[in-house]
Amino acid sequence: MDRTFVMIKPDGVRRGLTGSILNRFEQKGFRLAAIKLMHIDRSLAERHYAELKEKPFFGELVDYLTSGEVCAMILEGEHAVANARSVIGKTNPVEAVPGTIRGDFAMDVASNVVHGSDSPESAEREIGLFFDEQAALYLFPTPQVAASDNVAFH
Repeated sequence: MDRTFVMIKPDGVRRGLTGSILNRFEQKGFRLAAIKLMHIDRSLAERHYAELKEKPFFGELVDYLTSGEVCAMILEGEHAVANARSVIGKTNPVEAVPGTIRGDFAMDVASNVVHGSDSPESAEREIGLFFDEQAALYLFPTPQVAASDNVAFH
């Protein structure tokens, strides 16, 4: 089973879309492995979007990401990265088809509601930025992990 990183951005959290967005992933067969609501500081936002550092909109993107709470998630499923991106839709909501998250909820390119990893490698990098690996493994444990003798749940 593959995993991917998905983040509901500040506009999505502010507009109360977290439940609707999570529901769409669950309806498509994804399993929620970890989730947390958090504020991102500038350092984390800059590391998260490091590949865009030279773009003219980088500063605005960092400002936006730090403007409110985000909901960071690890989702598991078959071909998790590609399938999550098809649920999310194109970056530009004008190009996103109705029925996708961005096609239905995004206001513009800047406020496009949700981020999804674009490759398995970026998914692992982003999961490492937002989640402690042990917490990511045990927040919503699989039955095998829950039955393990070396894990205590409180």
